[in-house]
Amino acid sequence: MTDRTRPSLDELGRAFAEPTRLRVLRELLGGTPLPAGALAARIGVAPSTVSAHLARLEEAGLIEIENVGRAREARLADQTVADAVESLLRLSGEDPVSSLSAHDRRTALRRARRCYDHLAGDLGIAIADRAIADGWITDHDGSWLFAADVGTVGAALGIPVTLTSSSRPIVRPCLDWTERRPHIAGRLGAAILAGMLQAGWLGRRRDDRALTITPRGREHFAALGIDAS
Repeated sequence: MTDRTRPSLDELGRAFAEPTRLRVLRELLGGTPLPAGALAARIGVAPSTVSAHLARLEEAGLIEIENVGRAREARLADQTVADAVESLLRLSGEDPVSSLSAHDRRTALRRARRCYDHLAGDLGIAIADRAIADGWITDHDGSWLFAADVGTVGAALGIPVTLTSSSRPIVRPCLDWTERRPHIAGRLGAAILAGMLQAGWLGRRRDDRALTITPRGREHFAALGIDAS
């Protein structure tokens, strides 16, 4: 999103003012493009309702919609939108739990989930703690610096870690909205999550942005001294 296309403060206020639109944005935090039907099933409203809200969010520049075959899939416009939604989540309380399925979903989200393109939840915080303890990342009063190389990180974790070329910072802290502690964002955070998915340690869930920890993943996390049971 360029400065020329950024919405005004009033436009943002109107876009964020509708609770259903905020719920749509929260579901898109998983980083995976989703059609209106999938979003409607997750949120519990009619697809036509979601489509109307998607149009409003696209108009405000908060999401992008792409035609994929016969489907129209929505995704967050960029990392700055994800950061804004995550900040709003940190200001809010968690949704009330009124069923076993809702309890299971909240537990899964707390355990491990996608935060745009990096790992969040208890598992993401544990990886961040390991990175700081082993000196891959140095913390200077809340500002993080990458103090190693990707080969060292990949070898220590046992996964492929490849940094993409981008203007994004290599690493930055992202305050976890459930635990209020930082996990790893930036290109390093994206590379670590991609490596874990590629290695089969984590898997995507169909109905939300939580990540499942596979038996292989539990074994490797245990070897790293991380309880992922």
